[in-house]
Amino acid sequence: MSPSASTPEGGSEASVSLREVGEFHLIDRVTTGRSQPDTTLLGPGDDSAVVAAPDGRVVACTDVLVEGVHFRLDWSSPDQVGRKAAAANLADVAAMGAVPTSLLVGLACPSTTPAAQLEELADGMWAEAATVGAGLVGGDLTSGPVIVVTVTALGSLQGREAVLRSGARPGDRVAVCGRLGWSAAGLAVLGRGFRSPAALVNAHRVPEPPYSAGPAAADAGATAMIDVSDGLLADLAHVARASGVALRLRSRAFTVPARLSEIGSALGLDPLRWMLTGGEDHALAATFPADTPLPAEWAEIGVVEAVDDAGPVVTVDGRPYDGEAGWVHFAKF
Repeated sequence: MSPSASTPEGGSEASVSLREVGEFHLIDRVTTGRSQPDTTLLGPGDDSAVVAAPDGRVVACTDVLVEGVHFRLDWSSPDQVGRKAAAANLADVAAMGAVPTSLLVGLACPSTTPAAQLEELADGMWAEAATVGAGLVGGDLTSGPVIVVTVTALGSLQGREAVLRSGARPGDRVAVCGRLGWSAAGLAVLGRGFRSPAALVNAHRVPEPPYSAGPAAADAGATAMIDVSDGLLADLAHVARASGVALRLRSRAFTVPARLSEIGSALGLDPLRWMLTGGEDHALAATFPADTPLPAEWAEIGVVEAVDDAGPVVTVDGRPYDGEAGWVHFAKF
């Protein structure tokens, strides 16, 4: 697909707006000629899509990304925003132990938005979906004061039982898979006006969730699982409350990557705090029975215990963590 938008008359200019191109012409541009997985029985173009559900169940989730809150176009390209929007939802499907199959996309934006930006955003979503063999099967486009991307992901359990937040039991081990703290470090770098180190900045722009680790954890007997979107401590707190247990993490179980240590030292910030409280890496956290070998690439970070007078909590080295445990929605906007 060309990076520039084509007008209905055949012209090609990167500055052509959605108002000039028109809703349906843009939809044709971002859907025509795309390949779909076998699970897509009917893709874009009708009132609804038709997606296969071989075992009779569908895993479904939705996330909303708002310009100025979840992304900035002076920090990220439209393609990167599209990949990030898709990844946030695909990771939620994986956290249930399922395999993603399809995405539905709702997009609101000003009519003056360059159509080329929206094509690039769609390119990013298609590209991220392709990494797990999923397709974009439909959606909606409307006007709004800023760009808002809403993605609904569908997935297949392929005969597995869904891994819930409520299954952790005393004696289980707590483990994680995927990067922690990289997106938060990248955000800190961008917030200081820098664009490097590229590895950290790009981790904030485009997360790399360990999608296959979700089904692998389910197959290995995971008792509870969650996508780390708001911060490890904040998200594990959901598991603690849903399961009625205490999760006891050990700081020495975390290996701080050299890149995080270097930038933490340069900025005067604690890299372990990024790993414990930073969001948007979309790593996976899960609990496993003590006698169950952990799947490849999963690392043990703590244990599950019965609750005491403090109730369902997450502690680090035996104490509640000092400061915010992660992103708090509606605290700043």
